[in-house]
Amino acid sequence: MDANFAKLKNSSKQSLEKLSEELAKVSNNAPQQQNGPDDRLWKPTVDKAGNGYAVIRFLPAPTNEDVPFVRVWDHGFQGPSGQWYIEKSLTTLGMKDPVSEYNTMLWNSGIESNKDLVRKYKRRLSYYSNIYVVKDPGNPENEGKVFLFKYGKKIFDKLNDLMNPEFEDEKPVNPFDLWTGANFKLKIRNVEGYRNYDKSEFDTPAPLLDNDSELEKVWKSEYPLQEFVDPSQFKSYDDLKVKLYRVLALNETSEQTAAAPAVKSAPAKNIPTTAVADEAPWNGADEVAEDDDAMSFFQKLANE
Repeated sequence: MDANFAKLKNSSKQSLEKLSEELAKVSNNAPQQQNGPDDRLWKPTVDKAGNGYAVIRFLPAPTNEDVPFVRVWDHGFQGPSGQWYIEKSLTTLGMKDPVSEYNTMLWNSGIESNKDLVRKYKRRLSYYSNIYVVKDPGNPENEGKVFLFKYGKKIFDKLNDLMNPEFEDEKPVNPFDLWTGANFKLKIRNVEGYRNYDKSEFDTPAPLLDNDSELEKVWKSEYPLQEFVDPSQFKSYDDLKVKLYRVLALNETSEQTAAAPAVKSAPAKNIPTTAVADEAPWNGADEVAEDDDAMSFFQKLANE
């Protein structure tokens, strides 16, 4: 048995506490865009009604990484120029971001039309983890393979709830553990035009596979996660600001006149709203519509 894998197994019991600390960090702190399809990413299949089902297992952190997930903020919106702004937000790295700053100014203006723009320009939150596909009725050839999985806040909350149960009679479970974790039954419904995961649930905790040798192969098949939050994958603040100004048709005095009535944005093409608010504390901050294909939708429109 590989020494690193043996270490992973021996630390299985301690990993839940460490992971809980990481969950607390991302919950309390405000924080790769692909040029084409990423074959490493798994996506569930849905029928014509928008419903789907699959069983997956969240995997532990890959070799030389400490956390089994990364969190990424991004933006996707069309400006009055007709152009699109589709970029990862520097708030992912804990840095200032021009869209976040501009949204804060718009919100603080107190003008309702500006607040409407903030809601349109808000951030979208995504997570990335390695998964093992247990059952994929739509694509059975994926079963028994390791993929990257991009998911939103609703699924992340289910992971967090399993690790930090609400009631005393519920035992904390590390869903990312190969031995004591649990399979995740992904149940997708179409609710008012958006994907809904509320019916999804974890199965009874059990080893993913019975053989440690096979588990080791699974673990060694994982993909690096830190590349999604590598600073080299983000544009600079200045470059993002230039693009933002171009997309929103702003000029250098716009920041000083944010309190003035905002320019009305051009109507977008039936864009799904899949984001959470920037720093502005608007009331709809928790109304996150789950649709992990949203940025692909934005990119498609931007390329038209």
